[in-house]
Amino acid sequence: MESAEPARAKGRAHPGSLAILFVGLVVVMLGFGMIIPVMPFYVESFGASGRELGLLMATFAATQLLFSPLWGDLSDRIGRRPVLMLGLLGNAVAQLFFGLSTRLWMLFAARALSGILSSATQPTALAYISDSTSDEERGRGMGLMGAAMGIGMVLGPGLGGWLASYNLSLPFFVAAGLSAFVLILAALILPESLPEARRSGRTGRLQGLSPRLMAESLRGPLGYLYFLSFLLSFALTNFEGVFGLYALERYGYGPDQVGLVLTAVGVASAVMQGLLTGPATKRWGEERVIQGSLLASAVGFALMLAASDLATVLATTILFVMGNAMLRPGVASLISKRAGERQGAAMGMSNSFMSLGRIVGPVWAGSVLDLNLYLPYATGAALMALGFASTFFGLASPAGSRGPGFEES
Repeated sequence: MESAEPARAKGRAHPGSLAILFVGLVVVMLGFGMIIPVMPFYVESFGASGRELGLLMATFAATQLLFSPLWGDLSDRIGRRPVLMLGLLGNAVAQLFFGLSTRLWMLFAARALSGILSSATQPTALAYISDSTSDEERGRGMGLMGAAMGIGMVLGPGLGGWLASYNLSLPFFVAAGLSAFVLILAALILPESLPEARRSGRTGRLQGLSPRLMAESLRGPLGYLYFLSFLLSFALTNFEGVFGLYALERYGYGPDQVGLVLTAVGVASAVMQGLLTGPATKRWGEERVIQGSLLASAVGFALMLAASDLATVLATTILFVMGNAMLRPGVASLISKRAGERQGAAMGMSNSFMSLGRIVGPVWAGSVLDLNLYLPYATGAALMALGFASTFFGLASPAGSRGPGFEES
């Protein structure tokens, strides 16, 4: 029947499906962004230290790292829709649990639960886009999903700070309610994108994450693209993780100026991913977009060190983020084209490498900042420049590549 045909065969995803995915990712990232300005004060109310705050943030990224491939593999087996809905439900429950917590251990449990279940949303949404778009439209679809995440991160901190002025727990309850609302919409409207005939047919134990599996994936046909997934996430969190301290120590900025810069960064990211990534990939291809993004990121990192006032700080940080913003959907689109039928597993593994970058980036930036104020961005520029240089041999498409770098079992 007509309705049983995947949208991808028609070359364009159903607008309603894209809208649900878009809103779902906005909500998930909105909840994440709302936590950023609230978390230090919330944790402090439990008598926790800065070290415990860092561990709490790392718990979320670490559980995402471990569970993203599992959800991707499951979505290849049973379809995208049930896994997406589970991710939205998990995000709602975890946010509610966090807001109701009365002990420090409950905060850690809530963050772990959030990382485990909400990690089902992002890679499965990207796999849904892969199912539902033609090769020509893939970059546009990935860019829209990147814009959704950018919008959530732009609106989240401001909304979270405003709600927290009434009650520190209120942002978490609002995030839970929004996730529940999108879950209901998905249950009523969202169709399945992966018909049974195109599912992997795999049985047995789900493929979760292990160091061996990640190492094997790096040696596989998509290994270089997974490295780029790590690099783009490392670069962004290397910037975000210490920007407030860097701006305070170098320029004497307070929360207002830092908030202005981060808001401008979020708007630039959303615009680049939502409006420019699709046309750029259609005109020049993913490989050239990735190369240009890495080069712009390296230059932006380096120019940050020369910024002397608010105008130049804004200009250089926006240049960096504009490059980084186009890098993410470009890498995701290329992974999708080379992944064969196992889109969910490939996107799950890519998300795991991005989670690893979100763990390593802030830790690295904070450690070298203690040594020298300029080292986080100097080393970031050097690493992105090396990444750019590596694309001239790393982006060559392996002959006959298909699949996410896993051994068949």
